[in-house]
Amino acid sequence: MKKIVIALAVTLGSLPALADVTVADAWVRATVPQQKVTGAFMRLTSDTDARLVAVDSPVAGVVEIHEMVMDGNVMKMNAIPGLDLPAGTTVELKPGAHHVMLMDLKQQVKDGDEVPLKIVVERAGGERQTIEITAPARPLNASAGGRMQHGKH
Repeated sequence: MKKIVIALAVTLGSLPALADVTVADAWVRATVPQQKVTGAFMRLTSDTDARLVAVDSPVAGVVEIHEMVMDGNVMKMNAIPGLDLPAGTTVELKPGAHHVMLMDLKQQVKDGDEVPLKIVVERAGGERQTIEITAPARPLNASAGGRMQHGKH
């Protein structure tokens, strides 16, 4: 019996561990009736180098990771294939910067609604981890505690 337990412990000990990613302060901006897009915001911290590669939600037909960049004097928003999560560094997705776009909304997102999100993180070697969270919807004029407000898309 001891040999089996030791062999199992050695086998389990040699498996690569997935990145431990912490999601904090997630929220989604509420919408007005007929509005088809909104943003989701949060702070992500990984204990190993990882990459945010996808987000999904049943409230949206399309979900993308976006960045905001200056092009001359114009702020532009672009979809990106992923966002690096350096080990031990908190990466903030916030209005006016990197964020998650929820598009083709299936219904209005009202202040106080709980929005389910599936966050997919990939680490070196291609292993993926899905993190399921619920993000509260905040009012349209929410500015993430005084941070810059999210512009139109």
